[in-house]
Amino acid sequence: MKAATTLPLRAMALGLPLRLPARMGARVISSTTQKPADVAPIVGTGPPPPAPTASAAATLAAKEYQGPRNSEDPMARVQRRRRQAELLKNAKELKNAAAMGASSGMKRRFWKDVSVKEVHGALEVHLDARPLRHPVTKDIVRLPATKKHLASALAIEWDHLTSAQQATRQHLIPLTSLVCRALDIEADDAAAATKGGQRDPNAPAPFSSTGGEGDVTIRAQIATTLLRYLDTDSLLCWAPPAGEFDPVNEAGESLRQVQERTAGEVTDFMARHVWKGHEFVPVLDESSIMPRKQGAAVREAVREWLLSLGPWELAGLERGALAGKSLITASRLVAEWSEHGAGVGAQKDGKVFGVEEAARATSLEVSWQTGRWGEVEDTHDVEKEDLRRQMGSVILLVSGVKE
Repeated sequence: MKAATTLPLRAMALGLPLRLPARMGARVISSTTQKPADVAPIVGTGPPPPAPTASAAATLAAKEYQGPRNSEDPMARVQRRRRQAELLKNAKELKNAAAMGASSGMKRRFWKDVSVKEVHGALEVHLDARPLRHPVTKDIVRLPATKKHLASALAIEWDHLTSAQQATRQHLIPLTSLVCRALDIEADDAAAATKGGQRDPNAPAPFSSTGGEGDVTIRAQIATTLLRYLDTDSLLCWAPPAGEFDPVNEAGESLRQVQERTAGEVTDFMARHVWKGHEFVPVLDESSIMPRKQGAAVREAVREWLLSLGPWELAGLERGALAGKSLITASRLVAEWSEHGAGVGAQKDGKVFGVEEAARATSLEVSWQTGRWGEVEDTHDVEKEDLRRQMGSVILLVSGVKE
């Protein structure tokens, strides 16, 4: 019975005597008797188990081995690494065969050697005697004779494939996809009519999920897409001004100052040599999260320059802008390494703008934060190398070797 904790107000008002219940004894929460744990006693001990012995196959292999026994011997390490490489190769072949099925005709590549040949003034990649072809149009992939580095890189890419099935995976042949993109732009330009600026009605219309409604060519679709990147260019997205307690680098610069200095070097070069007389503004204000568009004159100048590029430069510019989320940085890279100058010609500054400079300009804030807090393994390091790989492919695509 629970003890009363309140007094009836009605009884107090009538003056009646109150009888409080007697205090009851405390109840035990658990009625189980306490009993200590009964640990099982050790019944008995015996002799230790016998030591493990090598199998008969391992013993026979050890007897037949005639190589050096000293693990510190350099030849022993070389032989061990050769055996490990052979095991890895066999495991890779078994994995590919299991993934594609034993009855598949594509479990092994049908070519043995990959070579680059010059045929009728153009470079072709040959898989034994077969020339490399476009996966969609089935046309022979022909590169300009000046792009020897690109042809060699394309041949290396196909020489690394271990099966024909891998050739159907786009992530394993990224350079081939980029070359085919340039060839598609070149073929689309050739299909466009020369009369009245209208497209040939017999030519197939290109498909794009990002182009405008009035864009009837691949070139126009790429220009429309890249102009959207100009409005949110990562080179012009700056951090707020540093406060009193914000960190600075060894040179005493804040993140905002580093971003302004890097962007100024790139935009000044482009304003002097490519988009002459046009200035860019930061796309983000201090108190806003909505990007700010560039002026109409700047956008028109950039669009005209995009439409004037060759197919190889335009394909490389598209790859660089999508990789670094920066049209200005990709344009600076193309202007530096373009075989045809891309509007720059011989006018260049003393500094070279290469892969490292382009990757650093498009990932300043990531580098700043990882330098302060550290990198996440298999994330920041992978993205860092992938960005440099894609920027390097841009240089391979747009550059050339002149005789």
